Amino acid sequence: MHLLRNIYGRPELEKKLEVEAVERTTISFYRYVPLTDPEALRDELYKEWTELGVLGRIYLATEGVNAQFSLPTENIEAFRANLESRAEFKEMPFKIGLIGGPSFVKLTLKVRKQIVADGLEEGSYDISNVGNHLTPEEFNRAMDEDDAIVVDMRNHYESRVGHFEGALCPDADTFREELPLVSEELKGKEDKKILLYCTGGIRCEKASSYLKSQGFRNVNQLYGGIINYAREAQEKGFEPRFKGKNFVFDGRLTEPVTADVLSECDQCGGKSDRVTNCKNEICNLLFIQCEACAEQMSETCTDLCKEVAALPIEERRELRRKAGKTDFKRFKSRQRPALRRSQPVS
Repeated sequence: MHLLRNIYGRPELEKKLEVEAVERTTISFYRYVPLTDPEALRDELYKEWTELGVLGRIYLATEGVNAQFSLPTENIEAFRANLESRAEFKEMPFKIGLIGGPSFVKLTLKVRKQIVADGLEEGSYDISNVGNHLTPEEFNRAMDEDDAIVVDMRNHYESRVGHFEGALCPDADTFREELPLVSEELKGKEDKKILLYCTGGIRCEKASSYLKSQGFRNVNQLYGGIINYAREAQEKGFEPRFKGKNFVFDGRLTEPVTADVLSECDQCGGKSDRVTNCKNEICNLLFIQCEACAEQMSETCTDLCKEVAALPIEERRELRRKAGKTDFKRFKSRQRPALRRSQPVS
């Protein structure tokens, strides 16, 4: 009998990965395609993909699929065959991660209302009416056109560590915040050539459709996102116009595209692009911390978090139980750059 959910804690899962002794490849893909019964499909995929060793985060909705995961490299062809067995997933384009490393420790497969939450009214845009898809080399050439405006459709903490030269990087915490913000910032430029990019392309599909519904007439998007762009730059040998690191939503947190360091340590203000989470699990703040500050602060964001992280694990668990779930508003905090001041942990 197959279990349709994970029953192990993170320490156990990490130990299983340590002794697995197989090479893994990190892959992402998405597709906007009608799924008539995502609940039933979710259970089928959980059984089949567990057998193939898939670990990752996959969202299904009536509007399509959004997947980021790793699997044993030797099982990639079997996994592709599994996708090909379903009409909705045939000829699915894969985005392959640039580097290895522990990206995921468990399989999470959920049904959601949308595969990318946009906060827009239903029917306010047509997802089938998207912008022109540009290859990496076409995107590079388009950037040099006089009327081109490059727009980063990611959150502020993603663009901090890496972005395209001259890109408009909105100061937004979430995609749903960013859509109206971008539309407002581009007001009066409806005839300009708009060049959108994001991590893998999924957010640009909705963003381009939304902008077209707002009257923008020349909307374009980087096909396959930064992941595909970086890989093609590597394989074809052209100089990437994207500088720094690409933020990824897995255990690696970033993938280096170039050696450029665009951001600063949130604690000392020195140059750094080392993205981490506070080691106090109650806090879990995502921030930038250089190696020196990581050593001095024991990989925590404040003096108080440093004290909590040093407590015995039983005491930390009890504190976390009392605090409840992670405070995600704090997780996306703008507490920069003076993070060493003691602050509440819950």
